[in-house]
Amino acid sequence: MLAVIRYTVPEAQTQDFVKQGHAILDTLAAQPGYQRGRLARSIDEPNLWALVSEWEGAGFYRRALSAARMAMYPLMILMVNEPSAFEDIYVYGQEE
Repeated sequence: MLAVIRYTVPEAQTQDFVKQGHAILDTLAAQPGYQRGRLARSIDEPNLWALVSEWEGAGFYRRALSAARMAMYPLMILMVNEPSAFEDIYVYGQEE
């Protein structure tokens, strides 16, 4: 399962955002079902960021969000309001 949370971050807040993004990923990584994560910035729109994580399943992700709520709270105002959880339908390069 893939989770993508996008943020619109003013340039002046970039440094703080990156630090908080690291803290969120650290918190998520400590949760059961976590596989990997990254913080990414749009090449074309530098104010657009994504916190991407992969999970064993949606239940793990949803429980991890509850555990990470306090770490995520300061960035909520910067979040793009859209669905964040995506079910894998096909993963190229993985044996099924």
